[in-house]
Amino acid sequence: MKTSDIRAVITGGVSGLGLAVAEHFASLGGKIALLDVNDEKATEAVGQLGEGKAKFFRVDVTSEADVEKVLGEASDWLGGLNVAVNCAGILGAGRVLGREAPMPLETFSKTVMVNLVGSFNVAKAAANLMQHNEANDDNERGVIINTASVAAYEGQIGQAAYSASKGGVVGMTLPMAREFTRFGVRVMTIAPGVFHTPMIDIMPEKVQQALAESIPFPKRLGKPEEFARLAAHIVENAYLNGSTLRLDGAVRLEPK
Repeated sequence: MKTSDIRAVITGGVSGLGLAVAEHFASLGGKIALLDVNDEKATEAVGQLGEGKAKFFRVDVTSEADVEKVLGEASDWLGGLNVAVNCAGILGAGRVLGREAPMPLETFSKTVMVNLVGSFNVAKAAANLMQHNEANDDNERGVIINTASVAAYEGQIGQAAYSASKGGVVGMTLPMAREFTRFGVRVMTIAPGVFHTPMIDIMPEKVQQALAESIPFPKRLGKPEEFARLAAHIVENAYLNGSTLRLDGAVRLEPK
């Protein structure tokens, strides 16, 4: 697919990795629907991308009905939908057996609902719309890109909920891609390592430096634009399908 033909919905699109993808897609000529729950950051993001290039749609990714409704509205505004990028997510940090008490089931459930179920909801609704697109020369009608994490493979202490949710995203990538072959819709997942996002910014400088030093090479945090460029390459390269790509500077997370 040509990047100039991108008509995309991006969850978590008003900040962090999602916004970086939106900016890059827009710079390549794409049109973007930003799906998020942060109204305050949405105004700034749309202004940054340009009114004609982007529009904000408020959506709760854990709600099946809400996602179906909003994706329909977004597709109408975009003039068709051929790319969906799932970047919405929460950390859900906490030990299973904390100092005060065991982790509340609500913490685990909410993390799985947002990170895994939310990604499933959006992928399902997006593919349902994409299957009706006109196919290109490769018989391709759309691309879905999910966001996992290296924590799906090497979860640290305190990441049981987060790792489980991201492991689920990795696990559904291949079977979903296999199923959608008959519609010409590809499914890929990116598993980023430690990236410089707003969550990192709130950490003390000392902690940020320590994180950067933990990366084998290059010895720095990942840049959101590097994630965005990989997403664009996935869109362009029709032979990428059914896989999870680590984007991590060769880091392997320690137990804690």
